[in-house]
Amino acid sequence: MQRVLSFEQTPGLAVPLRFFLTAPAFGILAGLLLAWTGPAMFVSRWTPEALAMTHLLTLGFLGMCMLGALLQILPVVSGIEIPYTNRTAASVHVLLGAGALALSCGFLHASPLLIRIAMLMLGSGFGWLLLILLKRVWSAPHAAPMLVAIRLALSALAAAAGFGIAAAAGFAWPLSLPLLLITDLHVSWGLLGWLGLLVAGVAYQVVPMFQVTPVYPQWMTRGFAWTVFVLLVLRSAAAIDSSRSEPWLTALLVLAWIGFAVITLNLLRQRKRPKPDATTFFWRTSLISILAAGAVWAAATAIPALAQHPAYPFVLGALVIAGFGYSVINGMLYKIVPFLVWYHLQNRLAGAAKVPNVKQILPDRDAERQFFLHLLGLVLLVAAPVLPGGFAQAAGIVLAASSAWLWLNLLKAVRTYRELSSGTPALRPV
Repeated sequence: MQRVLSFEQTPGLAVPLRFFLTAPAFGILAGLLLAWTGPAMFVSRWTPEALAMTHLLTLGFLGMCMLGALLQILPVVSGIEIPYTNRTAASVHVLLGAGALALSCGFLHASPLLIRIAMLMLGSGFGWLLLILLKRVWSAPHAAPMLVAIRLALSALAAAAGFGIAAAAGFAWPLSLPLLLITDLHVSWGLLGWLGLLVAGVAYQVVPMFQVTPVYPQWMTRGFAWTVFVLLVLRSAAAIDSSRSEPWLTALLVLAWIGFAVITLNLLRQRKRPKPDATTFFWRTSLISILAAGAVWAAATAIPALAQHPAYPFVLGALVIAGFGYSVINGMLYKIVPFLVWYHLQNRLAGAAKVPNVKQILPDRDAERQFFLHLLGLVLLVAAPVLPGGFAQAAGIVLAASSAWLWLNLLKAVRTYRELSSGTPALRPV
């Protein structure tokens, strides 16, 4: 069952928008960095450029959007009150943005000082938010499946942040740390836990609501998030202990996410609206990327030579970060932002002026055009590690252009809000 949403609890429009409008800037920076670096980006996953680009995308784009969405969603879906909402959002936004930039620059310039500054900023931002949210989400009564997934996603974020700070410490000080192990755990908890579980939890609500599909089966909404979380705990323990069970636990995690992708694709196939919109395209791209990532992992597991190839971690990372994470968040922004603009205009104008509908605020054709540029960028990103001489710079240019287009589309929606709320006559139908 979908939970009835309490939109009267929604925070001010500035709370999520400051995150959503900042995120594409990090996508632009990541694309420009790839275009500037070119084939040298793919020499090793440990190059300064590769580390910087990865964190521009994960902390900068994905992190900004996910935290902005959380601050918007939690009061609406569960009535959770976030203390000093505006100040909390503003502080976390600045700390996350400045910390992501400092960390990326620290990698690029091999600067321990910048990495230490980034650790302080990111640790403060994530620590403050987790301190506020974890207690509230775990103590909230009558937890719907979406809130359960959010609880576990935030717990995964705490683990990912802890391992990330430990890994950064290995770059900031001459410490003897098992960086390969710590990085693997950081990536697993960050992508499969924090990113994956938050997307899955939100999907329980937004896929049936926005895509007009049947609801997810109860056995999945009740058990999927816990299954992934427990598998992550067991896999982490096995990795730390060098247990032989670690590959099998990894395989179970991959199968769980393949199952999520297959079920969601099947729900999208049963959409009641015959014509798919841009968000449908983004969702399908995201889910197909999960399946492709699973196939790449399986091939590398079966053929060890593939796992040793320098391109392997980049292809897998492109499919998970850009294919799965970036695609689904990009698509959901086209639903969330115009809906929030419409909702706040309705409340602000209260019948004093005509409010355009959601599709007038951000037309489908604008989103669809950006989707095709995003899809081209994704194909180039997957191909670039294999043939860097032919695709690396093109991939960077297209990624930057797609992120800029997303930014302009979101700004168009915000401009509509500003014009109408300041007394400009209502827009004509698009």
